[in-house]
Amino acid sequence: MRAVLQRVSRASVEVEGRITGEIGLGWLVLLGVARGDSDEDCDRLADKIAQVRAFQDDDGKMNRSVVEAGGSLLVVSQFTLLGDCRGGRRPSFTEAAEPGEAERLYLRFVDRLRVQGLEVATGVFRAMMKVELVNEGPVTLLMDSRKAF
Repeated sequence: MRAVLQRVSRASVEVEGRITGEIGLGWLVLLGVARGDSDEDCDRLADKIAQVRAFQDDDGKMNRSVVEAGGSLLVVSQFTLLGDCRGGRRPSFTEAAEPGEAERLYLRFVDRLRVQGLEVATGVFRAMMKVELVNEGPVTLLMDSRKAF
């Protein structure tokens, strides 16, 4: 699984003219599920995102997790994170998981965050979405469940 985390002061996602999810302070998580990703990959990545310390403490240092900062998460599925642009001019998406498996792991990821007591808003799986955000910092992090952490 690949994730792009953007620390936001606010973010929202719109589908067909309707806001389906919005948050204030927290993480906008763009999540891509790869072929071969497992429940373990999903759980490990969700747990890491919940605990990564990239929110400011009282001294202005990135020393708090989203939990400690009292933030929320907006999780948006994005298979294009698995795009491979090395060959030719058109990206290949062969590394992306099949939609059924990708949706299962996406929903598991969201549930894993919620059981930790986090407020999690979402987009709509496989929908055309408009994502709006105010990146705070800016802070943007890349995570991959297949790389050790």
